[in-house]
Amino acid sequence: MKRTRHTTEQIIEKLRLADVSLGKGQKVPEICKTLGITEQTYYRWRQKYGGMAPEMVKQLRALEKENARLKKLVAEQALDMEILKQTVIKVSRRLGPEKVSERRACRVLGQSRSTQRHVRRRPSDEAKLLAEMRRIATRRPRFGSPRIHDALTKRGWKINHKRVERLWREKGMQVPRKQHKRRRLACGGSENSCVRKRPLRPNHVWSYDFVEDRTEKNRKLRMLVVIDEFTRESLAIEVAWSLKSQQVIEVLQYLFAVRGAPENLRSDNGPEFVARAVTRWLHQAHVKTLFIAKGSPWENGYVESFNSRFRDELLDRELFVSLEDARWVVDRWRLDYNHHRPHSSLDYQPPATFAARCCSSVRPTASLQNSSHHLTPDSLIQSGRRRG
Repeated sequence: MKRTRHTTEQIIEKLRLADVSLGKGQKVPEICKTLGITEQTYYRWRQKYGGMAPEMVKQLRALEKENARLKKLVAEQALDMEILKQTVIKVSRRLGPEKVSERRACRVLGQSRSTQRHVRRRPSDEAKLLAEMRRIATRRPRFGSPRIHDALTKRGWKINHKRVERLWREKGMQVPRKQHKRRRLACGGSENSCVRKRPLRPNHVWSYDFVEDRTEKNRKLRMLVVIDEFTRESLAIEVAWSLKSQQVIEVLQYLFAVRGAPENLRSDNGPEFVARAVTRWLHQAHVKTLFIAKGSPWENGYVESFNSRFRDELLDRELFVSLEDARWVVDRWRLDYNHHRPHSSLDYQPPATFAARCCSSVRPTASLQNSSHHLTPDSLIQSGRRRG
């Protein structure tokens, strides 16, 4: 007999026909042969669907479906609870015995699936380090990686200088600089050059020179720069519209009173420096003048190097509105240069720190523009007012 699948409605319909035939006196084998089923199938149908109407079949089917859904839901909840009881076990171990998918296990535990493949590492401080390097470079735009590394070390960073150099190079922070040809100082030169007459101690050799700049209205400013060649300190930067030999004497007189007179004073052959009044006054103060050869600024290398830093770090970046503005900005920069800016030739120490270690008796530098000392009748403050 060919095997045929029957729907529930077909089964109930055949059972109804069988009941009608039984009522007419027919036997079960005859009825099964007429319906095309076996006796075992007939009795099984009657046991399961006997006495049911077609409407009851639909309700039974819905109940079976709901029952299956509830069983599945209860099983899933029980499995989720079992997973949560074992939260100390890693996800990969939960996947094994219960055959739970990674997606489901992570959903139950409230984790992202990426956590199963992400290797936890120590957070990198490179972004913070780069930001700190850029802050220093913004404030000190002419600093290279050695000075940047020194500044980072003083701010508490424990970092190798090679890492600073690598980041400096990779991020393109290296500032290209034009290299000028220089004369070899050892070959010739005057006896008063910075090679032949080197500073040996504080107040041994001072040097001074003039620097010029212009205001916003294109009016010329003159600045007298005085430095100690041994400690690299900027002793004074006097700013005025014009500076003559008398003003040079006043600045030197003030510095001699505050710091003591140097043994030697090096300069070029500018008219203010070779003036008879200046040379006579220095002779009376027992200070030897060291005039370099004409047309040889490299013989006054210490002050020329300072002038290049002064122009590079301040004058080329600032536009002065007035004389008072220039004096205030220049004096602030000078104090910062002395007390905070590391100097490469001093093992990256600020000049004032190096000077204090060399000689504890050296007094701190004074601000010419803001000083309240009146050492002479023609004091610097009064002369500054006359010149302004």
